[in-house]
Amino acid sequence: MTTTVIERKWHTTREVAEMLGYGLSKTKMLVLTGEIRSVKDGRNRRILLRYVDEYIERRAQEAEQGWAA
Repeated sequence: MTTTVIERKWHTTREVAEMLGYGLSKTKMLVLTGEIRSVKDGRNRRILLRYVDEYIERRAQEAEQGWAA
């Protein structure tokens, strides 16, 4: 018997806050300002994992540039 694991394609703001170790209000502000991209789905916002990865990569690059200065 084969077990199929279904991975979620997008996440709520609360779930992304947990992933990043941020508070919910900080994560919502990042979404509202466009720092983390999101998709409007009805009344809700959903965030693709690649959007979270983009945000993390951008923050890491900014930190590396700051160290080089």
